[in-house]
This record gives sequence, structure tokens and C-alpha cells, in this order.
Amino acid sequence: MSTPLAAPDRAPAGDRAQGPGAAARRLVPPGLLFALPFLVLFALFMVWPLVQGAWMSLTDTSLSAHDPSFVGLDNYAEALGDAEMWQAVGNTVWFTVVSTVPLVAVALGMALLVHTGLPGQWVWRLAFFAPYLLPVGVIGLLWGWLYQPDLGLYNHLLQAVGLDGFAWLSDQDVALYAIVIATLWWTVGFNFLLFLAALQAVPDHLYEAAALDGAGAWRRLWHVTLPQLRRMTGVVTVLQILASLKVFDQVYLLTKGGPDGSTRPVVEYLYDMGFTGYRLGYASAISYVFFALVVLVSAAQFAAFRRREK
Repeated sequence: MSTPLAAPDRAPAGDRAQGPGAAARRLVPPGLLFALPFLVLFALFMVWPLVQGAWMSLTDTSLSAHDPSFVGLDNYAEALGDAEMWQAVGNTVWFTVVSTVPLVAVALGMALLVHTGLPGQWVWRLAFFAPYLLPVGVIGLLWGWLYQPDLGLYNHLLQAVGLDGFAWLSDQDVALYAIVIATLWWTVGFNFLLFLAALQAVPDHLYEAAALDGAGAWRRLWHVTLPQLRRMTGVVTVLQILASLKVFDQVYLLTKGGPDGSTRPVVEYLYDMGFTGYRLGYASAISYVFFALVVLVSAAQFAAFRRREK
């Protein structure tokens, strides 16, 4: 009696359909495949320019020469001893200090006013946020006319009350503050929107509990609202400092760094060295020196906020 032959083992249909490359595909995380387009673009437009800029800072690359040579750290040594660069750094730091405080405080005040339930809230929100949507070219043209010494609105108002007008954009003692005022009007709407979103996220039961304890409007503001906004205030402050350190557009359009370099920020000095002076290698070195300063400031800020939260 013959024994029946055993049927050959058959793999499930799904395993057969996977093919020989299935094991290799399982080794690649699915999330990496979804992130791959972003990683390619990030490496192409962020990582590679950083590497290329770092290499350029070690050469004497120029727009007027086609064969750059390696100079090592000479560009960095020259940058550290460049008085004009440090003047630009000082202008940038002072602009950041002078502009950050009102851009945070005024935005918070605007958000509190809207959040209290003023009639016609959509009008207030539109009025506060609309300037932020204007392009920088419009800002330069508008505020250039407002600051015009003879026909400008501000000097006309000052003269109407018996005061002398200012040379807003040509006086070294006034020009930087005039740019701060224009920047405040232009960009405060973004910070206002962030604070308003944070205010709307404060739980209502906190206000109800404070009201039951007999807390008035001011005590609710100081003991409920502001503590709940502490984290958002830190975020807005960090974002604003980083934005102010990168100031360029409105300064270039209003004063072009003048008078006598009193308003020229670091980014404009980079532009002048790289595209007016044709020294791309030296401009790259200045940019990395400034980048190191920005990293140090950001690290100090995050460390301070972390200690404060503890």
C-alpha cells in the first residue's frame, strides 16, 4: 500500500506577493519614506548652503574674481578686528533692546483690550493685524513720507502745537528710534495674534473661581491672566528678539544705514560687503560670526526661561 505524498508547503498568498524586496522594505521605517521629500529639500536648500557658506568664509571668494584661494581663518580675524562690523553689531543689539520691549508689551495690551469684549471685535482685530500684511516696500514708502522733514505728518503735528520738528531719518540721535516706531506699527500685529490665541485658551473656571473669592478685575489680571500667559510671553519674546536681530528691510529702505552708519545693522553690513564690495568670502565670515552670537543669545534665553519655570 503506497503512502500518499505530502503536499508541499505553500506560503500564504500575501507573503508570495511581497516578493524578494519585502525584507529590505521592512528595514526602512515608513515615516522616513514620508519625510524623505522634505529631507531632500532641506538638505538641498538649507544644509548645502550652510556648508557652502562655511567653505566660502575660508576663501577670498569675490564677485570680481573667478579663482578663489584658501585663506583659512584670515577672514574671521579681520572680522573680529573690524570696527565697522562691531558698530553694526552694536546698532543691531540696541535696536533689538529698544524694539522688543514695546513689541511685546503693546501686543499684550492690545490682546487684553480685544479679549475683554470690546464692541465690534472683528474691527479691532482687523485694525491691529492688517499692517502686518503690508509688504515692506509699502512700509518704506509710507513712513518715508510720514517722516519727511518739510511735508511729513509728524512734523506738521508737532508744529501745530508749537514744537520744533525733527529730522527723523537724518539725525543720528533720532533715526534709529524712528525706525523702531515704524517697526512697531508694522509688526506688532503678529505678536498681538499670538497673545490673543493664548488668552482664548485660558480656562474659564479659573476666572470663575477667582470671582467667587472676591477678586476684582485687576487681581484677576495679575493673579490669573498674566501667570497663564507666562509661557506664551517667553515664546513671543524669543521670537521677537530673533526677528529684531535680523532687521534689514525697513532700515535699508528708510535710511540705507545712515546717517554715518548709525542705523546700519549687521545684515546690511553683510550686504554691503558681499554685493557692493564684492567680498563674498569676507561677508560669509561675518555672517558666521553673527550666527554664533545669535546662537549664544538664544541659548541664554532658553536657559533663563527654563530656570524661571522651575
